[in-house]
Amino acid sequence: MDSPLDPVLTEQLLKLRQKYAAMGQDLSSYLDGLLYSDYLTYWDYIHLDTLLSLQNPKTSFKDEKVFIVYHQITELYFNLILWEIEQIVDHPNLDEKFFCARLDRINRYFQQLVGSFEIMVLGLEKEQFLKFRMSLLPSSGFQSGQYRMIEICATDLINLVNAKDREAIGENSTIDQQIERMYWRSGATELATGKKTLTLQQFEEKYMNQFKEIGDKHRDKNLRALYLKKFPDSAEVKSRLRELDEFANVRWPLAHYKSAAKYLQKNPEDIRATGGTNWQKYLPPRFQKIIFYPELWSDTEKQEWGKAGLMS
Repeated sequence: MDSPLDPVLTEQLLKLRQKYAAMGQDLSSYLDGLLYSDYLTYWDYIHLDTLLSLQNPKTSFKDEKVFIVYHQITELYFNLILWEIEQIVDHPNLDEKFFCARLDRINRYFQQLVGSFEIMVLGLEKEQFLKFRMSLLPSSGFQSGQYRMIEICATDLINLVNAKDREAIGENSTIDQQIERMYWRSGATELATGKKTLTLQQFEEKYMNQFKEIGDKHRDKNLRALYLKKFPDSAEVKSRLRELDEFANVRWPLAHYKSAAKYLQKNPEDIRATGGTNWQKYLPPRFQKIIFYPELWSDTEKQEWGKAGLMS
């Protein structure tokens, strides 16, 4: 004798029928598909075989795989940060609780990123790195488009303009004018001539239009704009934005600087980075003074931006 159908299961089936009926779909067809489909496996769900096929070293040096995997992991974290920002920006009824929860996530990702740079600092043999890096020309970590997108989404574009140009063009300048003067462009100029490196030329060709589109979309909906509009008096929001500012604009560039100094410092001369980037002047935050949320820092803190971190 058949046992009666579980009332909970009956209720779930009714809800499913309503769901699919609202879309003009037949529930029984979807149940047939479920009946015939295979069980999901872990390796299929995360596409493990594909993931492990994406490391393609250009040389036979073993540490090049470490270098590739680390940068791929970094880009995945950048993607998560952008995902959290979009949730904030697109939220129809953004409140302080949601804003803080997503900022906490972003800061945890940055915490992982900063800590993980020890893999680069301590995890590569210098002799191997200085050889296989020459096969990577003219590519450079400078060409991380996702990181520039994070910056654009985090603050008003004027705060990303080269420090010496900010006052000259003013806050009312156009997106095109501001994008053309982003601080990072000076970090990819040839050390000898001051001309654009091939690294920068490639980067701008691929991403510049996208940066302008993102800048336009987030003109009034970047993290700073939302904070000032909705939560200007929230101590909880302020503390999290300060933490984000320090992670992104002090600790993260200093982690890069530490790695570059280990592998590229060579007295009496410095070894050029793979893209010809001017890392000595570009990476230290005390030179660029990029601050997403300037209103959250005192004049003294801004004047000494990054100094304490560099000394340590």
